[in-house]
Amino acid sequence: MSEYGINELVQRYPALEVCKESIEVAYHILVDCYKGGHKLLVAGNGGSCADSEHIVGELMKGFKKERNLSKELIDKLNRVDSKRGKDLSLHLQSPLEAIALDCHQGLNTAFINDIPNGGVYLFAQQMLAYGKKGDVFLAISTSGNSENILNAVVVAKALGVSVIALTGKKGGKLAEMADCTIIAPNDETFMIQEYHLPIYHCLCLMLEDMYFD
Repeated sequence: MSEYGINELVQRYPALEVCKESIEVAYHILVDCYKGGHKLLVAGNGGSCADSEHIVGELMKGFKKERNLSKELIDKLNRVDSKRGKDLSLHLQSPLEAIALDCHQGLNTAFINDIPNGGVYLFAQQMLAYGKKGDVFLAISTSGNSENILNAVVVAKALGVSVIALTGKKGGKLAEMADCTIIAPNDETFMIQEYHLPIYHCLCLMLEDMYFD
């Protein structure tokens, strides 16, 4: 496990001691997801939207490690085009597949424009499209009661997608629906978000350490 693991996280943020068990459970859910060749879907609103994109940025490229491509893939690239294949093999990094549902502005604005009360359903629509059994949905809501997140959770559960909740306060309705809930120990939105960042950094670092030398 990474030197930047849960114990190190708690040393830096003692208040997160109460989250240790749930962070470990979330980590193992994500390990099983990637081990099975599946992907992570992430969504949130406002600051949690920015966190969703941040998480994807840490997973889809090297975080602390270079994540070199496999020899098998390098050979395939070179067989397609020896010059470009060599260049690509030097610059591309192996990803852990993750999609932020907040990012697709064309789709999301079209859905909001075309569907009555579309903002409540836009993440559910994307979950319907992307979600596959074995995937994981990281649902971020500081209150645990964001309606568009809860709707996406319902679709996720119907499709066999595991749900990890990253929330605060008392967890809200989201905590009741998720397979694993990490509750940042605060009632103030911005303080909850301040705890969310080191929590998801810890998860990303441990996953990178698990899958890349």
